[in-house]
Amino acid sequence: MVRIRLRRVGRKKQPSYRIVVADSRSPRDGRYIEVIGFYNPRTEPATMTIKEDRALYWLSVGAQPSEPVQRILNKLGTQARFERLMQGEELEALVAEAEAEFAEREPVSPKTSYPATKKKAAPAPVAETTEPEPEEAPAKAEEAETAEAAEEPEEMAQAAVTEETEETDETAQADAADETEEAAEADDTETAETD
Repeated sequence: MVRIRLRRVGRKKQPSYRIVVADSRSPRDGRYIEVIGFYNPRTEPATMTIKEDRALYWLSVGAQPSEPVQRILNKLGTQARFERLMQGEELEALVAEAEAEFAEREPVSPKTSYPATKKKAAPAPVAETTEPEPEEAPAKAEEAETAEAAEEPEEMAQAAVTEETEETDETAQADAADETEEAAEADDTETAETD
């Protein structure tokens, strides 16, 4: 059986993969029939390229993709184009569509990044502008509203704390007044008893 699968290449602990068409009996990094793509999971986002015409050809003659390759084909849209090819669309139109999608994609940085060693990006330089453009004005207004909304809960919390302290001060004063009245009454009763 012919399989479309990943073939590991790259240095130790720095894997990248070629998408190859190979006999299912050959080892992972052994003989292959044809290289039809490339996959590098270490870039951000992952680099995935494929020769669309060759992938569609091999799928049409019965090559079975492995699970990782199936996910790659789904992300790139090759699987959907293969289904359209089976329904009767022309191969040239599908390949042209795939090339147009590839041209629209943003280029991927060749620098690799590991989750444990990600570095913080330096802040972008601030360009000086004299006046905001019409599209930026609503965005700045929304930011100002968001900042005001964030400040309101703090002000409300401070007001609540102030009210609580005022209430406790009032109750403390009332308790003190009650104690002094009770003490005065107790003194009056003691003096009345001694007379």
